[in-house]
Amino acid sequence: MKTTIRLDFDKMDGLVPAIAQDYGSGEVLMLAFMNAEAWRKTLDTGIVHYWSRSRGCLWKKGEQSGNIQQVKEIRVDCDSDCVLIKVKQIGEAACHTGYRSCFFNLVRGEEVITDGEIVFDPKTKYGEK
Repeated sequence: MKTTIRLDFDKMDGLVPAIAQDYGSGEVLMLAFMNAEAWRKTLDTGIVHYWSRSRGCLWKKGEQSGNIQQVKEIRVDCDSDCVLIKVKQIGEAACHTGYRSCFFNLVRGEEVITDGEIVFDPKTKYGEK
């Protein structure tokens, strides 16, 4: 059955959570947010676009770093208010801190353990902060 998907951008003031997952390995790479414009650009270009809450603007993933996300498959949850985007991660990593995945912190009891290695230097990609 085919239908036209309409995401529910009303529940979170115009945004929906978007989970990026590596298409081949299944590794969860990151969680970000999309507004209607980011959603449309993603569908139109096949490259993932997000809405940056901190900067208040649209951004194409990898625009500065070169670590873009090519859409391989999109799934929408049952309430149409969250998307799972299976991607081909082009470039070294999804995380702006230099790790492949944003989920490199492993919680064990009260401890947080770094579970991953840095694959690029953020200062090189983004400049000094």
